[in-house]
Amino acid sequence: MSNFEDNPFGEPIIADPFADPSIQRVAQSTAANQNSLENYQPFEQNASTTMSQNNGPAVMAPSTQSTTQVSDPAAVTQISTAELQRRQEELERKAQELERREQELRNNTSQARPNNWPPLPAACCGLQPCFYHDIQLDIPTEFQKIVTNLYRLWIFYVLLLMVNILGGLIVIFNGGHFATFGLSIFYSIIFVPSSFLCWYRPIYKAFQKDSSFNFMVFFLVFFFQFIVTCIQALGPNDGGHCGFIMALSQFDGTAGGIFAGIFLLLIASGFACAAAANAIMLGKVHMIYRASGTTSMAKAQQEFQSEFWRNQTVQNATNEAIGQTVGSAFRQRY
Repeated sequence: MSNFEDNPFGEPIIADPFADPSIQRVAQSTAANQNSLENYQPFEQNASTTMSQNNGPAVMAPSTQSTTQVSDPAAVTQISTAELQRRQEELERKAQELERREQELRNNTSQARPNNWPPLPAACCGLQPCFYHDIQLDIPTEFQKIVTNLYRLWIFYVLLLMVNILGGLIVIFNGGHFATFGLSIFYSIIFVPSSFLCWYRPIYKAFQKDSSFNFMVFFLVFFFQFIVTCIQALGPNDGGHCGFIMALSQFDGTAGGIFAGIFLLLIASGFACAAAANAIMLGKVHMIYRASGTTSMAKAQQEFQSEFWRNQTVQNATNEAIGQTVGSAFRQRY
């Protein structure tokens, strides 16, 4: 202050601000911290420890969280690969199926396919198979399951008719009439071939050729089959069917009556299951028929007329009638 007063026109002399002891302590502390941060090496200890144990370069151990995050995409990738492989195998199987069907059709253009159903042995009293039956070859892939279920339903119904004969025989041993046993044999002889020819074979052709006429035949006959199966499940006395009414009439308090009643109840339950399966399959086939959009009553009529006139028996009868008419007219004229 005195210097400024002595030289009022000279440069002012300012005291050194860093000479303050508190400022010097702060500056020293900041420099020390900066040196410690510059010299800090966080991986030095891990590297030295790893090198001392493995005699190799330092490797950081992955954390649990990173492992979990990496493993999840791997699992998803594995699942996706398995799904793609399954779909590829399915497509390859369908392609092989189509190729086999095309090859079969090409082979059968010049010669008819040999019949293979019913599968009779070679030496069977001179009987030969009457139909060609191959669901995997004739039926499109999307309809093979429902046709297979219908075929199994037909087999189940045939087995029921066979067991129904045994039930009629048990009724005779339990003091019943012979009518049930005799009618059960008669119904088996009638219903086994007629059920195959009248409703299973039409639905087989319907899915094979997309035939509206065969669909119509199936709906008509299979609905009648459903009604008949319901009557067989009820089983009136001496009606030829071991249904619930016949089964309940066998319980007379004796051991034979209890056995016959239980056995007939099992047969009646089988007929009831067959009736329920008939209703379910009828509904499924009708849904497919309505969803296709390519079938109609007009198309069914056209198919019937075409099939009727292409039938060899009808053609022979028509040609014979025309020949007789022309011959008689010629004789009358001359």
